[in-house]
Amino acid sequence: QVQLVESGGGLVQAGGSLRLSCAASGIIFSTNTMAWFRQAPGKQREWVASLTSGGSPNYAGSVKGRFTISRDNAKNTVYLQMNNLKPEDTAVYSCNIPKILNFRPDYWGQGTQVIVSS
Repeated sequence: QVQLVESGGGLVQAGGSLRLSCAASGIIFSTNTMAWFRQAPGKQREWVASLTSGGSPNYAGSVKGRFTISRDNAKNTVYLQMNNLKPEDTAVYSCNIPKILNFRPDYWGQGTQVIVSS
């Protein structure tokens, strides 16, 4: 059974930083791409960042240069370092393992709330 457990959310002032963590179990972590998504109140969920098993990151334009995705395969954990936070970053952030078409579904964590005050 695959489980993803996020932590590290909270309330921070604009310009501040937070680091989110997502611990995975029940899957061979090191061979999977990991991703972060977020959903703001009243909006659709949006992709934030991804990191391949080979260590190649990709970022949404709205967070590029401010957020950094990383992973520790020894700890089965993916991180999202968020710097220079803005009120528009307020959302529930969720960890994701993307699906592999015709092989397995994607997996999601329960999410962690990030609130950025102005």
